[in-house]
Amino acid sequence: MRTIYIVDDDDPVRASLQGLLSVRQNLLIRSFRSGDAFLEQVDELDPGVLLLDFNMPGSNGLDVLRALRPCGTQFVAIMLTGQGNIDMAVQAMKAGAMDFLEKPYDPGVLLQLVETAFLQHEQQNAAAGRAEQAAARIAALSPRERDVLKGLIEGRSNKVIAFELDLSPRTVEIYRANLMQKLEVRSLSEALKIAFAAGMFPDT
Repeated sequence: MRTIYIVDDDDPVRASLQGLLSVRQNLLIRSFRSGDAFLEQVDELDPGVLLLDFNMPGSNGLDVLRALRPCGTQFVAIMLTGQGNIDMAVQAMKAGAMDFLEKPYDPGVLLQLVETAFLQHEQQNAAAGRAEQAAARIAALSPRERDVLKGLIEGRSNKVIAFELDLSPRTVEIYRANLMQKLEVRSLSEALKIAFAAGMFPDT
């Protein structure tokens, strides 16, 4: 079940959007009459796509986007702007909106944009999940195993890693075998994929 949030102070606009989106199956639609009303409940809301009006009393669309930054990938926002407000749209995208749509909007364009937003949302969540799993595996390594892995990431041989860490090549081989076992991988390329997913990049 996908969730979409409509945040707009204009009652007819909210009703129109709800009617248009209700034709989609497996879509939960929730409406809010202001940015403040949405933000009051945001901690209790499921992740989803946000149709966000720019001009609202109280917290406007930009205020809402800025308040959502700590939520990371929980929401993907599409900003709805008045016709010709391109400068506002640019501000919105800088603040984190995926895209913007001018009113009056074309229903087909809106539905396609919503679908794109859901796909992006799902991809972001999948990537975040992979990064979290990778980080958990890396966290299980000992400091020395992490040092050896860092050397491998930087393309060093066992002998060079041994020299830099003041270890014997045999000890480095043991650390390397242990870290491969802890990461549950069989090849160096698999180990490197996990390291990169966890954010272990060589210093540049």
